[in-house]
Amino acid sequence: MRGDAAAAPGRGAHRQAPGLPATGPAARGPKHEVGDYAIRIDRNGTWHYQGSPIGRKALVCLFASVLRREADGTYWLETPVERGRIEVEDAPFLAVEMWWKDCDCGDGRPRQCLAFRTNLDEIVTAGPEHPIRIHLDPRTREPRPYITVRPGLEAKINRAVFYELVALGQPEVVDGREVLGVWSEGAFFPIDEIGALDTAAE
Repeated sequence: MRGDAAAAPGRGAHRQAPGLPATGPAARGPKHEVGDYAIRIDRNGTWHYQGSPIGRKALVCLFASVLRREADGTYWLETPVERGRIEVEDAPFLAVEMWWKDCDCGDGRPRQCLAFRTNLDEIVTAGPEHPIRIHLDPRTREPRPYITVRPGLEAKINRAVFYELVALGQPEVVDGREVLGVWSEGAFFPIDEIGALDTAAE
């Protein structure tokens, strides 16, 4: 069966492809827990069903809209009918575009705002509710940057966009350390220490 062969949202459950989340009207009573769906999101943000990429973007967007992350780090698709686990190799979304502008954050002063577009065309503006997080490899200090899309769900910032982000970096002192980072919606997000960046560039 093709990975994108699933019923359109709102159709009856009898049209649903086996193993995919049911998207029909909510049933009465508790949600049915189905265990593991045969769905995987790879490191590039591509969704797979039974090993094959899901080609219908509208279906992927539908599933992404009901994606949840539990406190133990597991990912679930939770519809009005049922819920089941899926595999996420890194982050469920990918930030593929960024642009910046001056915006009014409520204090009457223009401030830089950084907006990101995900691979599913969701727009997120970095700020206190959507922080940017940089994970540094403890050995190589290679950065893996992320931005929060929804609570518990992040988009990995792709390499090209990350280079644009670094180009907007400004030095600041945080906890006594001089770091390079970016401002958005009045919040500062560190990228790395200035000294470490200088060493990496040598």
